[in-house]
Amino acid sequence: MTEPVAVPVRRAAVAFILITVLLDMLALGMIIPVLPKLIEAFRGGDTARAATTIALFGTVWAAIQFFAAPVLGSLSDHFGRRPIVLLSNFGLGFDYILMALAPSIGWLFVGRVISGITTASVPAAFAYIADVTPAERRAKSFGLMGAAFGIGFIVGPVLGGLLSRGGPRLPFWVAAGFSLANAMYGLFVLPESLPPERRMAFSWRRANPWGALKLLRTHHQLVGFAAVHFLYYLAHQSLQNVFVLYAGYRYGWDSMAVGLVLGAVGVSTAIVQGGLVGPIVARFGERRALIAGLICGATAFAIYGLAPSGARFLIGVVVMSFWGLYGPSAQGLMTRRVGPSEQGQLQGALTSVVTIAGIVGPALFSLTFATFIGARRDWHLPGAPFLLASMLLVIATGVVWRITRPQQTGGVETAGVPA
Repeated sequence: MTEPVAVPVRRAAVAFILITVLLDMLALGMIIPVLPKLIEAFRGGDTARAATTIALFGTVWAAIQFFAAPVLGSLSDHFGRRPIVLLSNFGLGFDYILMALAPSIGWLFVGRVISGITTASVPAAFAYIADVTPAERRAKSFGLMGAAFGIGFIVGPVLGGLLSRGGPRLPFWVAAGFSLANAMYGLFVLPESLPPERRMAFSWRRANPWGALKLLRTHHQLVGFAAVHFLYYLAHQSLQNVFVLYAGYRYGWDSMAVGLVLGAVGVSTAIVQGGLVGPIVARFGERRALIAGLICGATAFAIYGLAPSGARFLIGVVVMSFWGLYGPSAQGLMTRRVGPSEQGQLQGALTSVVTIAGIVGPALFSLTFATFIGARRDWHLPGAPFLLASMLLVIATGVVWRITRPQQTGGVETAGVPA
């Protein structure tokens, strides 16, 4: 397939996209430590009812992302990336204001629905980078995007916790300020990256989540990559759903220790994605970098699940940082398989795959953890969720190895995917 020529664009515009992702993740991270407390207050201090409500909020948020991401991705293929990205920033800003003023749990729920829709614009941001970056440099650019994600989630919860001293609603106001300021800045510096001749007519058939996923069937390697993408993000759900409970149960870590370890994971991953992906891909190629990332992830999860002490668990943190090689390398390979007018649809489809993992993961890993620390002492294995995550990544590595292996064509060896 012919590669699109990168669209000339000001550096300030690319920086804006990176800042947009950073601030979106920062704002999301800021409300993590205060939203549960706000919900608990609305539930009259009943922690059990609050926990049920939080689970409902999380499920609905993931479901909204599942349906909204391909729609916004396809809209960006039709109208361009700029209006979708800017509307997302304005929408998030006003949404955080709504949640800051919410007088009831119902209004807070409406805010989370709006957040799910506006945050689903991330595929448009990825498509923007694909529009303006030559194919050989996309892995590095996607690595910077990954670093922006990581930094936002590292700094956000810390900042949100500090701001909560001024009240549980203050972080929402600050998050709104970040989003609206970024939107106003983008009005002046963000040019359109998708010229009219490359745009595609909007179609609900492609924009619904299942229709968007059909794009992945247009090339057999995209199907394989989608499966690997699902396994990657499903494995990641183990960290999000059981890490805090596991660390306290097995190592006796308090919330400060858990926070420091999560911060170390985020910082080390950001260093790899932001500084090492480019040189590693340039030296070894996207295929080898992707496989190495999956192997490091599988090894790290095995260490997490088997480490008898907190000190040995920390070895896994170092190994886990190189799991960050996967995302940028996979994005670089997958964006080569579709045309310039389908980049938004591709990112929307991949986001749908991620949200499916987000719906499946909480129950899978939480129930696994509960089962292996329960009354069945013969099965007592607290690290079972992480060992399951490791197995998922081993399977993903096998799939990647198969779909990207060199092929013999008329006695000449050719790579299944460009390295």
